[in-house]
Amino acid sequence: MWDKVKPEELNENVFSLINEDWMLVAASKDGKTNAMTASWGGMGILWGKRVAFVFVRPQRYTKTFMDRAETFSLSVFPEELRGMMNYMGTVSGRDEDKIAASGLHVEMVNSAPVFKESRMVMVCRKLYAQPMEEACFIDKALIDANYKEKDFHTMYVVEIEKILVQDR
Repeated sequence: MWDKVKPEELNENVFSLINEDWMLVAASKDGKTNAMTASWGGMGILWGKRVAFVFVRPQRYTKTFMDRAETFSLSVFPEELRGMMNYMGTVSGRDEDKIAASGLHVEMVNSAPVFKESRMVMVCRKLYAQPMEEACFIDKALIDANYKEKDFHTMYVVEIEKILVQDR
């Protein structure tokens, strides 16, 4: 079902993956999984490791799962599941079991939740987390454009431990 791909063999445009395809960020705690849609982030090399950069606002329910977990996943889905991705980004897991409502099926890989319906999954291990701070913005126009509520993201730097692609 899943084929493992080395990060250096990934033949995907990172800008398209994150900005256009979007991804689900998913983490589990106490036997429960939550996920949210994300379209901000990046990938590269840091500290000699293949990493992803993930940004999550403090009010997101998924953040409580991410903060308690050592690992989480970044999942990319086929275009025909765009409606599900939109739903996962607009409904809170505090209010309903949106994973069940969306029809997604979860399996665990390296203690991270993975969705069977995804076309690609990155299993990630947290290395670093830091809340963004208003004083650190050099381009102050970004604050007014993106943070009217001053709800600055937390930046997570995660090591990409495993990339899985569907054998379809």
